[in-house]
Amino acid sequence: MNRKELIKKYIEFFKSKNHKEIPNSSLIPENDPTVLFTTAGMHPLVPFLLGHPHPQGKRLVNVQRCIRTRDIEEVGDEVHHTFFEMLGNWSLGDYFKKQTIEYSFEFLTKVLKLSKEKLSVTCFKGENKISKDAESERIWKNLGISKIKFLGKKENWWGPAGKTGPCGPDSEIFYWISKKQVPKKFDPNDENWIELGNNVFMQYNQDEKKNLTSLKQKNVDFGGGSERMLALLEGHNDNYLTDAWQPLIKEIEKLTNKKYGQNKREFRIIADHIKAAIFIISDGISPSNKEQGYVLRRLIRRAIVYAKKFNLEKFTPKLAEQVFKIYDDYKFNKKQILDELQKEEEKFNLTLEKGLNLFQKIIKNKQQISGKESFLLFQSYGFPIEMTLELAKENKIKISQKGFQKELEKHQKLSRTATAGKFKSGLADNSEKTTRLHTASHLLLSAIQKVLKNKNIHQKGSNINSERLRLDFSFDRKLTEEEIQEIEKLINQQIQKAIPVTRQEMFLEQAKKLGACGVFDNKYGEKVSVYTIGDFSKEICTGPHVNNTKEIGKFKIQKQESCGAGIRRIKGVLLKN
Repeated sequence: MNRKELIKKYIEFFKSKNHKEIPNSSLIPENDPTVLFTTAGMHPLVPFLLGHPHPQGKRLVNVQRCIRTRDIEEVGDEVHHTFFEMLGNWSLGDYFKKQTIEYSFEFLTKVLKLSKEKLSVTCFKGENKISKDAESERIWKNLGISKIKFLGKKENWWGPAGKTGPCGPDSEIFYWISKKQVPKKFDPNDENWIELGNNVFMQYNQDEKKNLTSLKQKNVDFGGGSERMLALLEGHNDNYLTDAWQPLIKEIEKLTNKKYGQNKREFRIIADHIKAAIFIISDGISPSNKEQGYVLRRLIRRAIVYAKKFNLEKFTPKLAEQVFKIYDDYKFNKKQILDELQKEEEKFNLTLEKGLNLFQKIIKNKQQISGKESFLLFQSYGFPIEMTLELAKENKIKISQKGFQKELEKHQKLSRTATAGKFKSGLADNSEKTTRLHTASHLLLSAIQKVLKNKNIHQKGSNINSERLRLDFSFDRKLTEEEIQEIEKLINQQIQKAIPVTRQEMFLEQAKKLGACGVFDNKYGEKVSVYTIGDFSKEICTGPHVNNTKEIGKFKIQKQESCGAGIRRIKGVLLKN
């Protein structure tokens, strides 16, 4: 079974169970300032898991592309990837434990024909006044699964996505991959037991004091990595032997005239990082020293460093062509991707040799690198901080921790954010301030279109937290002070008018005919939610929103800036009444 067949079977199975397929969301999360990338299929669905009605209904399925940067250092083994596709199905207050476990079991054993005898599961053992998940255990036993291990909150509990919100126990599914006989006892730490997926039961709400109360809307979220499942189906212990990776690996073999078997770690890192970089560029990010651009630059440059070991040059476009072939079901802006890769490769190659030579001079007859020397490599030669640390580790050289921290203090926050790759808050933040700013962002986009007399201005991204909003929009010049003042004035006029904010569910084509704002690039499903603010604004959105504009308060534009070719950014806040 190849990648496309697996995805098709998964989607078709859950469609047969009355699930609606939802489109892929961007790798760049909307309205979540605390995470750089979409890290799981449920990430774009957090508002709906919190109770906001989804226009497609209560049963959903998709295969979501994801980026996880916390695993970058782990890449090089058989199973870790920066980019991956996650199989996901959800129940939003519909079915619960029994049906989702039965669905998972049926898909694995009936559709994929996996052996029931090689399956095992973990369940929540109970902790902090939350009882043992005996219900899941009973359901699994009724299906004939006897190898069940109970684990605590660290292993078998999900959430909440932020400090507060839905959370609950989960049940992970494992499969025995060894040719040896399946052991009678299940040990999830045995590397021959590979995790296939996880059913999360969101049955509690956690408040700010970490108190748990039962949810009225109980949700289910199943997630499973397609690459890992594909390897299992093709009979491999190594994900990189599947058709999701082999064209890339074979191209690296051809370019280096070396065999994968003798260079596994290096080949995996090069292939993984270039694939992830291509998908990040595809969603509108360019290499830079900030946020997603920093991660992108780090991935490309790390791939180049490992490619240098094989004297590879101008190799990124050739690898990109293989990624385009593997994922020919995605729409890529091939020219943009090839241009960005080529530019970054050329830019980095100019300084890499000088930097590596300097590094060798620095460590000559030394046991330790100073913080200033590390910073010099970063500032003058474009070395990512992590690369210096890796080179030092490889050469068994220490880095002065105090000097390192002092010189790189301003980069610490960036590095921590870039490698976190997990939820802290953001999408789950439905606080009053965030809700008010979210509705204000609708007024802002409409006001920009009206003042600049251009209905073709579109939102290119947004980032909203409880302190401020940030809106990126398509426009090719700096706004004048008069235009900024007029936009601000127009927004506050709508707020003072106390206009009701209404929500309607409708088919996408109907929303288009009504003139609703939206980015129509397969982002939406068949049905959408449209928020209308009088005759001033009509926009496709997932919320949250105020009921009336009078709730927003006074809006103030703080600043405008450029954030790319043909894209402007406005930051705004709400003033205290």
